[in-house]
Amino acid sequence: MTGIPETVDAFHRGRFHLVQPLGQGHRSGMDAMLLASLVSCRSACRVADLGAGAGAAGMAVASRIEGAEVLLVERSAVMADFARRSLALPQNAHFAGRVSVLEADVSLSGKARVAAGLPDDSFDHVIMNPPFNDAADRRTPDRLKAEAHAMSDDVFEVWIKTAGAIMKPGGQLSLIARPESIAGIIAACGRRFGGIEITPLLPRAGENAVRILVSAIKQSRKRLAMRAPLVMHGEGHRFSPEVDDLNNGRAAYHRR
Repeated sequence: MTGIPETVDAFHRGRFHLVQPLGQGHRSGMDAMLLASLVSCRSACRVADLGAGAGAAGMAVASRIEGAEVLLVERSAVMADFARRSLALPQNAHFAGRVSVLEADVSLSGKARVAAGLPDDSFDHVIMNPPFNDAADRRTPDRLKAEAHAMSDDVFEVWIKTAGAIMKPGGQLSLIARPESIAGIIAACGRRFGGIEITPLLPRAGENAVRILVSAIKQSRKRLAMRAPLVMHGEGHRFSPEVDDLNNGRAAYHRR
């Protein structure tokens, strides 16, 4: 036990549950569910969730896709413990045997990365929700939240380099980020990934994007494609039908 106040929250309309910190640290929500929706497998597949936190995105993949084997990679021992305790919940028994937790730093490279448990060319999918705040912005006194949200200048280069190393040729990288990160993501993909597809996520029609969904294929030479936006809300506060299906694990967001 961590001694940190916590909650047990239902996702995918109760199909899986997550133990996560209350009042401190990063709490998972729609970002994690939309990230998970980017994974689509027709048969058995191996998925790595980099910087997994309490494991929401990776567990959402495992809950939706029966053939998915998922590795949750998290450097924080505290957050990794939340993930392990989530896997021990009886509500998650239907996928717990296909999900494991690895305490490791995503920024490790070469022999150090392999020794930590992230070998080369091992995964069909790598998903990530990298830190999105500038490292200078540390107004929060919450240590867990500061670690989860503060990014270095080269965060996408470092994380996407690791994704490229551990992914099989032809494997898919998927991530969710803020729109201002688009240039750094494209640059980091470089020659490692092609066929980049970017989908802006709008709160409502006509409003600016608040997130982007990005997917790319290792060693692909296809050109970048900017897809039509996903609009979160229709009238009032209800989610649009498509976003509601993605958020609740009823559908995957397939590549074109």
